[in-house]
Amino acid sequence: MATLSPILKQATPVVVDRAAGSWIYATDGKKYLDFTTGIGVTSTGHCHPDVVAAAREQVGKIVHAQYTTVMHKPLLQLTEKLGEFLPAGLDSVFYATTGAEAVEASIRLARMATGRPNIISFHGGFHGRTVGAASLTTAGTKFRSGFAPIMGGVNISPFPHAYRYGWDEDTAVAFALKELDHLLQTISTPADTAGFIIEPVLGDGGYIPTPPAFLEGLRERADRHGIVFIVDEVQAGVGRTGKFWGHDWADVRPDIVITAKGLASGYPISAIAAPTALMAKAWPGSQGGTYGGNAVAAAAGVATLEVIDRENLVSNARDKGKELRAGLENLQPDFAVIGNVRGRGLMQGVEFTTAAGTPDSATALAVQQAAVGAELLLLTCGPYGNVIRIIPPLNVTSDEIQSGLSRFRQALKTATT
Repeated sequence: MATLSPILKQATPVVVDRAAGSWIYATDGKKYLDFTTGIGVTSTGHCHPDVVAAAREQVGKIVHAQYTTVMHKPLLQLTEKLGEFLPAGLDSVFYATTGAEAVEASIRLARMATGRPNIISFHGGFHGRTVGAASLTTAGTKFRSGFAPIMGGVNISPFPHAYRYGWDEDTAVAFALKELDHLLQTISTPADTAGFIIEPVLGDGGYIPTPPAFLEGLRERADRHGIVFIVDEVQAGVGRTGKFWGHDWADVRPDIVITAKGLASGYPISAIAAPTALMAKAWPGSQGGTYGGNAVAAAAGVATLEVIDRENLVSNARDKGKELRAGLENLQPDFAVIGNVRGRGLMQGVEFTTAAGTPDSATALAVQQAAVGAELLLLTCGPYGNVIRIIPPLNVTSDEIQSGLSRFRQALKTATT
C-alpha cells in the first residue's frame, strides 16, 4: 500500500470535502474560514463559478494541447488579457507550470541576454525548490540544504528589514543599498552580473514589504550597469497587495516580471513577461516544457483576470487589507507576544517574539494550531517559523475579515493562557 512521503507535514489535520469562496467544508462536518488560499493561490476564492465554468467548458474541448506543437485559443486569450495588466513595454510572455520553473526561465534569460554569469538575490527571498531557484532562496536553510552543490554564480545581498535590524526604514534602505554597492565592488563586478531578483513582498521569508526606495535603488543600479532587473511576483502579484503588481507601490518598471499562484485561481500555470527585444535574446530551445501553458489552466486564467477586473478585486484587496491590518494592530496591545504586524493589502504577517525580542517559533505554531480549533486556517512562515501569514482571497468580505479577526483573537487567548 502506497502512502504520501513522511517528509510532507500537513499544517492542519483538515481533510477537504468541498470549498466555496473563503470557506472549506471538511469531511469532519466542520466549516473552516480559509485564510491560507492554498498559499495565496485561490485569488478569486474557492470554486468561483465563472472560473469553474471556464475550466469545465475547456475540459470538454481539449485538456492538453502542447503549445509548441499546436496552439490553443485559451493561451492566446490569456496572453491578450494578461497584456492589459502587464507593465508598459513587457509585451512578450513565456508560460510554464510552476513558479520555480518561471524563476529558472528568468535567470536563464538574464544570463543569455547579457552574456554574464552571476545573479544577485536578497536575504529572506523565496524563489522555489528546484536547484536554480533554491540557490537564490534564503527564506530558510530547509529550502537549500542537503543537496549540495547548489548552482554557482549566485550572490546574496542584505534585504532592508528594518524591524530585524531595529532601525527606521530609511536607515535600513541606505544600509542595504550601500552593501549591494560593496558586493558589486568586491564579489560580483557589474560586468559579471546578469541580474537582480527580488520579491516586492518577501513571502516565505516573513511577509516583509520591500521598501519602494529599495526597489527604486535597484532599478537605478540596474540601469547604470546594464543588469536585468527581475521582480518575482509569484506570491505578491495579481492584486494580492492591493495593487495589481506588488512592485506598483514603487516607481519602477522591471525588465522581467514573474507570475504564477493567483493567476488562475488554483490551476497550475506560471509565466515570465519581458520586452520582446529582451525575450528574443533567449537561445533557441531554451524555453519550453511539456505542460507549460496548459489549455484548462489558461482558460481558468482568463476567467480569473476577468473576475478580478469586473468585481474590482484589486481595490477590494486594498480596502479589506486596511481593515485586516487595523484589526491585527488592535490585537497587539493585548498580546505581548506580537512583536510586529506588517504587510500590504491581503498579504499580512504577524511576527511573534519573546520578551527579549528573539523569535518565538513555539508561540507562532501554538497560535496557528489553536486557530484550527477556532475553525480558522492559517500558515506560518519566516526563517524561524515565528510569523503567521494571513492570506484571504481577494473577494473576502468585511464580515469574513471580522470573523477571522475574532477567531484569531480566540486562538491567541488559547495559545497564550
